[in-house]
Amino acid sequence: MKILILKPSSLGDVVQALPVLRLLKQHWPESQIYWWIETRLAGLLEADPDLAGVILFDREGWKRPLGWWQIARTIAFMRRQRFDLVIDLQGLFRSAVVAWMTNGAFTIGVDDPREGARAFYDVAVRRPSSPHAIEWYLEVLRHLQVPVHEKFDWLPVCSRAAKEIGQKWAMDGQRWIVVQPGARWETKRWPVDYFSRAVNRLSRTLPQFRFAIMGSADDASLAAQIIGANPKTCLDLTGKTSLPEMIEWIRSCELMLTNDTGPMHVAAALGRPVVALFGPTNPQRTGPYGQLQHVLRTGVPCAPCLQENCAWTNRMECLTSITPDAVCEAIERLVAG
Repeated sequence: MKILILKPSSLGDVVQALPVLRLLKQHWPESQIYWWIETRLAGLLEADPDLAGVILFDREGWKRPLGWWQIARTIAFMRRQRFDLVIDLQGLFRSAVVAWMTNGAFTIGVDDPREGARAFYDVAVRRPSSPHAIEWYLEVLRHLQVPVHEKFDWLPVCSRAAKEIGQKWAMDGQRWIVVQPGARWETKRWPVDYFSRAVNRLSRTLPQFRFAIMGSADDASLAAQIIGANPKTCLDLTGKTSLPEMIEWIRSCELMLTNDTGPMHVAAALGRPVVALFGPTNPQRTGPYGQLQHVLRTGVPCAPCLQENCAWTNRMECLTSITPDAVCEAIERLVAG
C-alpha cells in the first residue's frame, strides 16, 4: 500500500500529526508512506524511519509564475506514485486541491468548513467532541479502522544530532530548563522582561539548573535581554540549532518554559514537562497535548481572540496579567514533584 500524508506546516502542526504516521506504519508495516511538507521543515522528517519519502513544498513557489513548473513537477511525481490512500491533515483549500490532483484511489481529510476543502475528499472528517487538534487527526485513523493507542515513539532519537549537540555545547552533568521567549505572533509573546525576571528568580531558587534560551535568529534580541541579567546561568541557542538539534536539546532538558510555539509541541511529544503561557490562542485546541494542566492563562474577557493584533483596551492583558512569580511557582512545583 502507498500512502500520502499532506501536512506541510507549521512545525507544531506537523509534530502533532506524527502519531498518524506512527500508527499507520504499525497497522500496515509493509506500506510505503510519503509526506508533503514545507521545505524549511524538511529536516524534521528527512531521516524518519517510517517514511519512504519526503515531498517538498516550496511555499514561495506558489506566488511566482516561474515556480509553477516545479509545482507541476511535484504533482506529476505524486500522480506517478498511484497512491492507494491520500490523507489531508491540513484541511485548507490549497492542500485539498493538491490531494485531489494526486488522483489517489481514496482521499480523506479533516473537514474545516471555512475553506470548502470537503468538496475534494471522498470522506471529510469532522472535529470530534474533544477539540484538540491531535484528537481530530486521530479521528481520521478511526474512520480508516486503524487502531489508535499510545504505544509508539513520537519522535525517535536522531543519534547524529544528539552527538552534535554534545560536541558543540558542554552539557555533561548539567541539568537544563529550556526557555522559549519568541513566538510567530507578537500577541503570543509573554513580555521578555517577565522572562528575564522569572529566570532571575529561578537562578536563585533552583541553582542546580542552567537555562537554554531557544528560538530562531530573530529571537536573538530577546535572548540577549534574558541572558544580560543572568549571564552565568544562561546559554544562547537562538538561531544556532538545526531542527534535529533543537529536538535533541529539548529531549535533554528536564522542563520547558514557553509561549504557544512549535517547540512547545516538541516538548509535549517528548514527554518533557511544559509550563506554557497562553493568551490569544485556545489551549483546548492547540495546547501541549496531555499537559493542559500546566497551561497558565488568565480570565481576560477577550481571550482567546485568535488574533495576531491586540485591540483590547489594556493591550495584551491576557499575557501581561500572568506574573513572573506565578510562572516560577508553577516551575518550582513541577521540579519538586
